[in-house]
Amino acid sequence: MDNNGRHARRRYIPKGPVALGAGLVALLLVVGLLVVAAQREAGRSGGGAAATIPATPQPPPAVAAPPVTATWPRWGVTHTQYSGDNVDGTDEDIRPRVDDLFARVPMVQNQHIMGWGAGNPEPMPGKYDFRDLDRRVRLMAETRAQPVLTLCCAPDWMKGGAEGRTDWGKIEVAPRREHFDDYAKLAATVARRYPTVTHYMVWNELKGFFDDAGGRWDAEAYTDLYNRVYTALKAVNPKIQVGGPYVPVDSHVSTPNASSLRGPWGVIDQRSLDAVEYWIRHKKGADFLVIDASSLTNDQGAVPDEFTALKKFSVMTDWLRRQGGDLPIWWAEWYTAPPNADWDERHRTAVQTVAMMEMARSGVATALYWNPQRKSGEDCPGCLWSPATGEEMPMAGVLSGFTRWFPAGARLDTVASSDPRVQVLAVEQQMVMVNTTAEPVTARVDGRDFQLAAYDIRWSGRGR
Repeated sequence: MDNNGRHARRRYIPKGPVALGAGLVALLLVVGLLVVAAQREAGRSGGGAAATIPATPQPPPAVAAPPVTATWPRWGVTHTQYSGDNVDGTDEDIRPRVDDLFARVPMVQNQHIMGWGAGNPEPMPGKYDFRDLDRRVRLMAETRAQPVLTLCCAPDWMKGGAEGRTDWGKIEVAPRREHFDDYAKLAATVARRYPTVTHYMVWNELKGFFDDAGGRWDAEAYTDLYNRVYTALKAVNPKIQVGGPYVPVDSHVSTPNASSLRGPWGVIDQRSLDAVEYWIRHKKGADFLVIDASSLTNDQGAVPDEFTALKKFSVMTDWLRRQGGDLPIWWAEWYTAPPNADWDERHRTAVQTVAMMEMARSGVATALYWNPQRKSGEDCPGCLWSPATGEEMPMAGVLSGFTRWFPAGARLDTVASSDPRVQVLAVEQQMVMVNTTAEPVTARVDGRDFQLAAYDIRWSGRGR
């Protein structure tokens, strides 16, 4: 957070929608959308004449409904600029590998309606372009996901920009209040277009809703937008699940905005809590409560160390449950690594796995991993697959394992470790252990001895 309290998170935000792959487009995109392909680049760059786009959105390509499961998967990913529908590399087998990675254990998949791989959905009032979003929704269907859409961000004309143009440098600007109803109408149009998507998060990290003069979050304006969107979505389908306020929760070692919510990991910024409480009191309705945060403090990083700092997730979840009553708690984003951390992949994945353990123990309903995929040839710490080859990276296995064994509602067993440096999460048939040190450890867990290498993550059946 900067000196004015605005939340600054290290994330890659695309400056424009990704290019379409010809093989994907040829047979699947709707004819009414294809005819505007030539005009789209002008609108994408912010220059030239506005694109000519059909006023009435055409039906999306046919997609399979998401699988019906007895339990909500709990774990999932948010797609960013590069994902399974536009992998960048020379190996022709990359796409099938990525599809298999997502499909083998179906999980929650989330996509923003604008940005992070999706173009401007409404470049001009009433003129829609859903091609990028169609492609992402199709990817989620083809990989058997439980689909979620995040209603962010807003077309330029809703926030003072020109019609038909998109300035990706202003992606984090909120719509003006006089356009809140226009944004709610866009949300309803999206909901009608994708009837298999039944879960929506409203906005992202209160982007554009910080009151510089007051030095606080403008929860009043956000809640006004949320309530209009909530009403519009429920009018499309009362069974649609809607959540907010997606507040970024910062912590510090020292801050003039300190709350009473604190621990060895730091102190929570009171302004974030105020925004959550205002939304809870004034929302028209909600089906789940959304939050996001890093385990790091804004002023000193991870305190007292990267593993103890993870307690922030469970403490914050407990606080949210006390405030929100029966509302399921969603972590839309969660982060554990300092910028430019010199951790190797084993160390990074161990920290992230223990973070997921904290969330599971505290009863989080959904936790979405912000997938940091990059272009081929670039380093990709924390990615799910190698950008160059499609080879699975360690975090993919962790997500798959947690999705299979620790879905929402799973009954956790208490399993002790003889060495407290080895963290354990277990259900009746399976457990996962993490060595939280940079040295080998031998520990007796569940009646058996295990030797774990530095930052080792070990899965084991319980043999009962």
